[in-house]
Amino acid sequence: MRVTVGVSGGIAAYKAAELVRALQRQDVEVHVVMTESACRFVQPLTFAALTGHRVITSLWNEIDAGSAAAGQSGIEHIDEAQWADVLVVAPATANILAKFAHGIADDFLSTMYLATNAPVLVAPAMNVNMWEHPATRANLEILRQRGVRVVEPGAGDLACGMVGAGRMAEPETIADAVLNALGRRHDLAGEIVLVTAAGTREALDPVRFLGNRSSGKMGYALADAAESRGAKVILISGPSALHPPAHCEVAKVTTADQMREAVLERMAEATLVIKAAAVADYRPVNFSGQKLKRSGPITLELAPTEDILAEVVRRRRPGQLIVGFAAETENSMENGRAKLLRKGVDAIVVNDVSAEGVGIDADVNAATFLTSTTAIELPEMPKRKLADRILDEILTLRRPRSLVVELDEETPQQKVLSESVSPASVQRQLIVE
Repeated sequence: MRVTVGVSGGIAAYKAAELVRALQRQDVEVHVVMTESACRFVQPLTFAALTGHRVITSLWNEIDAGSAAAGQSGIEHIDEAQWADVLVVAPATANILAKFAHGIADDFLSTMYLATNAPVLVAPAMNVNMWEHPATRANLEILRQRGVRVVEPGAGDLACGMVGAGRMAEPETIADAVLNALGRRHDLAGEIVLVTAAGTREALDPVRFLGNRSSGKMGYALADAAESRGAKVILISGPSALHPPAHCEVAKVTTADQMREAVLERMAEATLVIKAAAVADYRPVNFSGQKLKRSGPITLELAPTEDILAEVVRRRRPGQLIVGFAAETENSMENGRAKLLRKGVDAIVVNDVSAEGVGIDADVNAATFLTSTTAIELPEMPKRKLADRILDEILTLRRPRSLVVELDEETPQQKVLSESVSPASVQRQLIVE
């Protein structure tokens, strides 16, 4: 597999070296193309030493006689565009995104982008105000519509001293996205995955609502991961500022009742349902048609919302996998296992959201993938990477169960013990598929 890493001129350019290493660890051959501005942050020699290949920094690099003799065209941006199985740009500055979106080809990287038919990924990195500017948002939307995959930046302390979104995704996260684009994992082909994401809002008056802090990042990451692994994805989302994956079907809802209707309308066609949304548990009994005025303490009467997950389980069809989420602040394993048994789902992803910087509205998460017989710890990692790990565990539920048999010492007969046991208990036992 062959990947061209494009490096544009941002402070995150040094992280591109880590991306190169992460790809090489997966036996990917890497070439590097740098813009003139990128060379001011990192020397081309760094990438030449890592890759063993000459780094391309200009449209006007000379083609040697050996390349021509090897059958290359002598038009280097065309040769590189045809060589690469994937083009990934990390960091992708606001400038390079604008060039890509509007077909400006005034350097090697932007020219190669227009010349390649390979999948293209961009990992934006910039100041938070630049990231949120309408021009940048519009350019990203254009690129998404053209099939460019966007590896969303994280939020936190930025090099400029500001705090907010715009920090380039971690190299390992970008590498995972590249591997998915390469088709290394196309293990969800043929699956139809319904994912719910973000929180719901229950109106109190025309301007106020009961809700929660869910951003939808985990659900959107799951939708993106499933799509990149070959699944058809139906994303049912509460209010969120995130952009959904380019090719998934999206239904936008606001309330728990609307989410219920949308899920029940589409669930019959799904082979896998992942309920990652943070659905409000209660709604106000009385809705005020006018904004409530400040007049001292008030008492709200609340009624429970519909239990969507339980209804999905009741309506499931044979062979349909159903996975829920449980956000907990105490006794997470006990509460998660109780929910697993109470709801009757195939698995529960348990999140302890009490830790600072992890879980709700954060870019990283940690979880336990809980089934009736296993508890798989998934340590803290970026949500996009965690999404793939969750899908890995879900796929194990698709595998045929093994029969555990014990050899009788006096006769050659085999006796079936159970359908699943822990590895520690398999001593004189034989696993028979």
